[in-house]
Amino acid sequence: MRFVGIDPSTKTGLLIQDSSGKVIVEEEIKTKVKGDPQRFMDIAAQVVKFIRPGDKVCIEDFSYGSTGRAVSIQYGIGWLIRARLINKQIDYIEVPPSVVKKFATGKGTAKKEHMIMPIFKHWGYEHKSDNVLDAYVLCQISRALHTKVNLTKYQQESLQKIS
Repeated sequence: MRFVGIDPSTKTGLLIQDSSGKVIVEEEIKTKVKGDPQRFMDIAAQVVKFIRPGDKVCIEDFSYGSTGRAVSIQYGIGWLIRARLINKQIDYIEVPPSVVKKFATGKGTAKKEHMIMPIFKHWGYEHKSDNVLDAYVLCQISRALHTKVNLTKYQQESLQKIS
């Protein structure tokens, strides 16, 4: 069994762990393609090439309260990744951004820079990309949903918010 975390964006975070918890893929996926929607399609294709049947995938849900042009980009990339997963018959669980933050820090409104230390303290993991860090937390959520792991009270509460 492999656990997968995906943080969709123009720099998509992807992290995959094997059943023992060893990180086997940690990528910040980017594209050199300029035009849209081809740019979105390239990112989605790059992400999904790593995913195998049977993988336990968690993908960060959309930030519904956000505004601006970047929102349409996030939606485009996010929906294309989801469509490709469905085409490959890969099930996935959507995790709200506030749950990702709370699972890592105990606070659902934590800023990206405030997630670095809690992730390191909980799991001993660090990476220069906040997108990969989010993907790592999503991977840990996937592991917690599919196996027995020790969780803090706020991590248990976080999992209850995933539909």
